[in-house]
Amino acid sequence: MLRTHTCGELRASDIKKIATLCGWVHRRRDHGGLIFLDLRDRYGFTQAVFDPKESPKEVFAVAERVRPEWVLKVTGTARKRLEGAARSDNPTGEIEVLVSDLQILNEAKTPPFEIDQEKEVGEDVRLQYRFLDLRRPRLQRNIALRHEICAIIRNYFHRNHFLEIETPILVKGTPEGSREYLVPSRLYHGKFYVLPQSPQQLKQLLMVSGFDRYFQIARCFRDEDQRGDRQPEFTQFEIEMSFVEQRDIIDVMEQCFIEVTEKVRPDRKIQKKPFPHLTYREAMETYGSDKPDLRFDLKLKNVTALVKGCSFKVFADAVSRGGIVAALRVPKGAELTRKEIDELTVLAQNHGAKGLAYVVLKPEGLQSPIVKFLGDDLAQKLMKEVGAHVGDIVFFGADEYKLALEPLGEVRKACARRFKLIDESLWSYLWVKEFPMFEKSVETGEVGAVHHPFTRPLAEDEHLLEKDPLHMRAIAHDLVLNGVEVGGGSVRIHERALQKRVFDILQISDADAERRFGHMLRAFEYGAPPHGGIAMGLDRFCMLLSDEPNIREVIAFPKDQKAKDLLLGAPSEMPEAQIQELGIKILEE
Repeated sequence: MLRTHTCGELRASDIKKIATLCGWVHRRRDHGGLIFLDLRDRYGFTQAVFDPKESPKEVFAVAERVRPEWVLKVTGTARKRLEGAARSDNPTGEIEVLVSDLQILNEAKTPPFEIDQEKEVGEDVRLQYRFLDLRRPRLQRNIALRHEICAIIRNYFHRNHFLEIETPILVKGTPEGSREYLVPSRLYHGKFYVLPQSPQQLKQLLMVSGFDRYFQIARCFRDEDQRGDRQPEFTQFEIEMSFVEQRDIIDVMEQCFIEVTEKVRPDRKIQKKPFPHLTYREAMETYGSDKPDLRFDLKLKNVTALVKGCSFKVFADAVSRGGIVAALRVPKGAELTRKEIDELTVLAQNHGAKGLAYVVLKPEGLQSPIVKFLGDDLAQKLMKEVGAHVGDIVFFGADEYKLALEPLGEVRKACARRFKLIDESLWSYLWVKEFPMFEKSVETGEVGAVHHPFTRPLAEDEHLLEKDPLHMRAIAHDLVLNGVEVGGGSVRIHERALQKRVFDILQISDADAERRFGHMLRAFEYGAPPHGGIAMGLDRFCMLLSDEPNIREVIAFPKDQKAKDLLLGAPSEMPEAQIQELGIKILEE
């Protein structure tokens, strides 16, 4: 090795030791003839000192021309810093190295942004120069934390008798909702592999193969529009288990999350252990979300029965159409300005609401455009029903089930931020269960699977499969952390007959089922065990534990929000000969 110690290793106990360090120049300071360099590697910083009275002249001369981000090798003697110069915020802050030998391993151009400071830098520039961005301490911490999380996860599942089994990246296209990346075959023109959205079918086939406890940290791919917590390629850690019920899957994964969280972020407390459980309907009707943040106690109230047949047409019409009317009381919400209420209205509209009705409780009485339509008597009853007091505001959602509740759930979160109600010292985990088995597309009217077509229905709802499938519940489970879904899974269908009934509801013909899922159906005929599992978004989990705003900050080489790789320049054009070899013709736009 070129070095005897890392830049984060030397302590007061190493004083008088001769050490050789290698690293990048983080900062350079020239103080009255003394030159100080902070030398950096991924382990930390060490201050190197060049003294014209004690360092060789030729060494000092070289130090005078050294600049930030040059790569150096220095040898010198560790000594105690001067009184008052120690840095308690740096593990090496009690010592410095008086340099006797300096070797420049490489010079560096001036970087396009400062690496020694956490300043705002345009993301396009950061991603184009990601190799520089990754030198910054914050990114180094994030990548190291991700490594630690993966190591704990692997050790946990190894201890619990799971086998880590890799599944292929080039697979058959079996579209299940998301758009897939196609890979043309050179040997079989006109035929394609796809990159897997997940190893879902393969891990189920491993259960049929007799591997009763499977685990993998798996790369997955979806050709979708990007957002803060989504990438075209992403990573899941996931399990599948045979001869289990839902509670077994939940228990295994819950203990994993507790262990990881308490080891890597012990500075915050897990709000409740065991994690609380809510059904989908409880979550939606209490919090306006199927992934609610429980770190604050704003709750919705179902007031449908109270407003049925009332004189306010918006409420009455929603109830008559089989919809719901819900209310959200915000303590001290009367402080909201008209501008802030308008912004909340736009927020609700952006999530599907037609508007946002509200009532403000002032000392002089109820203030709202809707009170005259409700009438004083009903308005007062509504305020009593939700427990509102003077100084509060009450918001209302009225529409079909999700269109009434989800916009109100977004208003709930916005008000929690506005009034600083979120307890940032907590890790708030929650299991959400009993999701609908099917849902109808608003755009097309087609019935689709809420999770995926291999999800098992609740036994007590199985009789509804042909009669009323939209009211069926699935044996499905999502894990939520601080209002963010970190993963989900289900108990699976393992019988061909039941799988066919589900395919019939989804209007997947026998021929189409055989073409897309024939391998699964055949496997079910050869003794498939009862099984189930769960998949967790590793990138999203790392993002939350790192307190980062998006997953790009915890991925070494991410794509930008348009799915471009600005560092490597992908996607890129390919040589015409290679395109022809694949049997592909590119059409002009």
